[in-house]
Amino acid sequence: MEETKNPKKNQYWLLKTEPGEWSWDDQSSNAGKSKWDGVKNKQAIKYLKSMKLGDLCFFYHSGTKSRKIVGVVVVVKECYDDGDGVAVDVEAVGEMRRAVGLAEMKEDEAVRKAGFALLRQPRLSVVPVDEVVWERVCELGGGFDGGDDDDKAAVEKEKGDN
Repeated sequence: MEETKNPKKNQYWLLKTEPGEWSWDDQSSNAGKSKWDGVKNKQAIKYLKSMKLGDLCFFYHSGTKSRKIVGVVVVVKECYDDGDGVAVDVEAVGEMRRAVGLAEMKEDEAVRKAGFALLRQPRLSVVPVDEVVWERVCELGGGFDGGDDDDKAAVEKEKGDN
């Protein structure tokens, strides 16, 4: 029997940004909504095009000083051509209760075993996040503000509000 995809199944992503160019503070302003653009790598563009309304994304500060997941955003507008390339619109859901650094993720056995794309393809600005990795990183960071004790319930609420 052919397996069909569950249209309600969440996809998870990681979006990288240099905090000097676009930080979590920038994302949190203007009601937390912004266009995520400027992606030039073909593989990263393919990932942007795969994003669906309600998908959750880790907001990752890259660069030499930061390298950590600092927040969570939700896709509020699927991929579109913005004249300079492609973009998605995202909205801040909440800040990680504790930022989760790259070194910590590299040392975590569950994250390593799951083959987290950030560790395999560190130069991509957009990467998919396996559900096991999503849950483990949320656990390491103590969840995120905007999520209740059960962050999955918060995710479903966000999807229903859009």
